[in-house]
Amino acid sequence: MKMSRLAAFSSSLLLGAALALTGAATALAAPSAPSVRAVDYVALGDSYSSGVGAGSYDGASGSCKRSTKSYPALWAAANSPASFAFTACSGARTGDVKAGQLGPLDSSTDLVSISIGGNDAGFADVMLTCVLQSETTCLNRIATARSFVDTTLPGNLDSVYSAISAKAPSARVVVLGYPRFYEIGGSCAAGLSDKVRSAINAAADHLNAATAKRAADHGFAFADVAGRFAGHEICSSSSWLHSINWLNIGESYHPTAAGQSGGYLPVLTSAA
Repeated sequence: MKMSRLAAFSSSLLLGAALALTGAATALAAPSAPSVRAVDYVALGDSYSSGVGAGSYDGASGSCKRSTKSYPALWAAANSPASFAFTACSGARTGDVKAGQLGPLDSSTDLVSISIGGNDAGFADVMLTCVLQSETTCLNRIATARSFVDTTLPGNLDSVYSAISAKAPSARVVVLGYPRFYEIGGSCAAGLSDKVRSAINAAADHLNAATAKRAADHGFAFADVAGRFAGHEICSSSSWLHSINWLNIGESYHPTAAGQSGGYLPVLTSAA
């Protein structure tokens, strides 16, 4: 004999009450979240990744100047990865990454971060040329750097990116770019004209575009930091970049601790 609608409704109410009292209803509605394995993280790259300019350097890192205030160290402190290998080094070029930084990578590596290419393109020499020599000489040096970015840098990046993929085939690789150096206008920046400052900023954009293209072609994520540094360039009221410092030339044109935490760390966190 079929159950009446009223009896069926009453039974449903009783079943719901029983489930609520025993906790079963809660268990059915909100199953336990699966556990998430901590990642194995390797930080590669140049001085922008090692943290030059941020201070608080690890004495054991020597001339590589790895800072506890760098974005890789800050990300590791905030996310407690299963392992953290920090091999980024001041002055590194693509060849240096391949020769001396890839040791920690293996098939279990989950996350890799890297900034590289600025030293290959000679941006330290560009900046010294622009500060010390004429506007014409500066603009010519910038043009030479841009030509290198167009003709030679893509192959250099391909080589190091392929090496990373070969050693860590399952890793998510985040390639971080470079900020624009200058806010345009005003009278700071060691007497550099707005024309020179604009050319330097455009060269940074050119380098970032080339790097982003090579990263995308290798299936890597490109994390653009220029937007994060907007309003915090040299000549702004709250710069996250060191200007020329004759007493500590190596820190010139590098992010401060605020640039690492406020500029680089958020874009890695979003892309990781």
